[in-house]
Amino acid sequence: MRICVYGAASTRIDKIYTQTVEDLCEKLAIRGHDLVFGAGDGGVMGAAARGFRKGGGHVMGVAPDFFTNGTIEELYHGCDAFVKTDSMGTRKTVMEANADAFICGPGGIGTYDELFQILTLKQLKVFDKPIVIFNVNHFYDPIFALIKTGMKEKFLRSDTPRLAEGFNEKQIDKLIQYLETYDEDYTKNNGKAVEITYG
Repeated sequence: MRICVYGAASTRIDKIYTQTVEDLCEKLAIRGHDLVFGAGDGGVMGAAARGFRKGGGHVMGVAPDFFTNGTIEELYHGCDAFVKTDSMGTRKTVMEANADAFICGPGGIGTYDELFQILTLKQLKVFDKPIVIFNVNHFYDPIFALIKTGMKEKFLRSDTPRLAEGFNEKQIDKLIQYLETYDEDYTKNNGKAVEITYG
């Protein structure tokens, strides 16, 4: 399957984030999966690309045309395929359309935007694809807490946690199993994805 990996472009983040994502993505590539991502060379994005490249996977990068002038962020030049888009919105649409599954790694505002967009699209039944929130170093604990608060205060539906599954860096094998058995699990659970693990 082709897996979309979201994450930070920042080169200033701790290596626990980049190394963990790189290791995960190398394992996914060795198992025959490919990558679609935002084409960044730094941070979590670059780590994802390097991991898939190490494992022999196909790497597809997607970035707006104005990123190619080098003033926004450095792009990864080892892509097997590169798609230029006219906007950030189109970039997201292209990545979503070309992905069979999503992994949201640690990131900033752009990553949060991507995460909440795919959660929204899944809730609206625009697609049914597995979504993983990769909770490296407890990075996403505050978002899990926000979701719990939203449900408690009735801003979110009670089935919101079923839209995605959370895994930490010690659960990589379980994460991969979740992605690779999602269709089977989805059917088994009568159309409901497995609930987020808050841990």
